[in-house]
Amino acid sequence: MRSTAVGNAFRVLAVLVTAVTVLFGLLACGGDTPSAGGDGSTAAAPGSDTIVIKNFAFTPSELTVAPGTTITVTNEDSAAHTVTADDGSFDSGNIDAGQAGKITAPTAPGSYPLTCTIHPFMTGTLIVQ
Repeated sequence: MRSTAVGNAFRVLAVLVTAVTVLFGLLACGGDTPSAGGDGSTAAAPGSDTIVIKNFAFTPSELTVAPGTTITVTNEDSAAHTVTADDGSFDSGNIDAGQAGKITAPTAPGSYPLTCTIHPFMTGTLIVQ
């Protein structure tokens, strides 16, 4: 009888460990489906030439557009921000809280790191192809 009770206890423990592991896995993903890139970046909807600034971050953090595309930048934060290419090829200027601005993608294909000059920890990438 004692070995059956011990065996049952181990089975219950195994089920609990599995359930907790699955729960932690879901929490680590935030309950969302991981992005296709698996790097935590958020992809824009096809045909969407928009960057949203919210919670001191660019969304998407990586945007792919055609050369010369006009991109709308919407600031949903309570502070002013910029969207500025590290190489100086584009700069939105200050976009006040609750306002929108525009940038024009460079005509040369390539990857363009971007930053908010007011909050340098805010970074992203514009890919022109």
